[in-house]
Amino acid sequence: MNGTVGATGATGGRDGVDAGGPRGARGAGAGAAGAAGGAGAGAAGPRAGGAGDPGGDAHGGGPRIDPTTLPGRPCSLASALQLVGDRWALQAIREVGFGNHQFSQIARNTGAPTDRLAARLKALVAAGVLERRPSPDHPRYPGYYLTPAGRDLGPAIRELLQWGDRWVVTEPPTRMWHHPHGHAAGEHELHTRVVCASCGEQVESADIRREMTAPGWDITGPVRDE
Repeated sequence: MNGTVGATGATGGRDGVDAGGPRGARGAGAGAAGAAGGAGAGAAGPRAGGAGDPGGDAHGGGPRIDPTTLPGRPCSLASALQLVGDRWALQAIREVGFGNHQFSQIARNTGAPTDRLAARLKALVAAGVLERRPSPDHPRYPGYYLTPAGRDLGPAIRELLQWGDRWVVTEPPTRMWHHPHGHAAGEHELHTRVVCASCGEQVESADIRREMTAPGWDITGPVRDE
């Protein structure tokens, strides 16, 4: 099933990443996003994928990971966490999406130790999630910007933020607003939901059937040879 994040609106942030959300928001995709946030000890950079590794993404991403080389179940979530599962990685991506492109801004707004942050930013650039280039306002000082792969993390970050609003924090510290285009309604608070791109129905976990395509695995685990 092809799933897309529907909403009372799309994103309203810069570079495609927003923050915050209503405390009672029903983040239909929060389960996956919450899992991504829960495994915060991912590797600092991409892991080589072996002989089948294409070495890069034609659409601007970094080196690809062969999921069968990782411990446990071959899974794109586990592979993604190798790149962005570290505590500081998603916070750095959040700040770049807010329009804070300079290292000093990212360090100040994440609270990350500068040596750790420098390593994470370097890894995110190597992975094709961020790019480093001169800033229009400060040409002498290169800044960090989201690539298409980085912008594609926007929905996951928004769902994780809404999950945090609902289940973790005492009071949501930020809020998302939607600016509709070609719609009579004015600006309004953003509430998202996940809908199937094929049929338009809202997606619930109970309606999803998962199929393992990696050889030697099914949903219960490794398949034993009879």
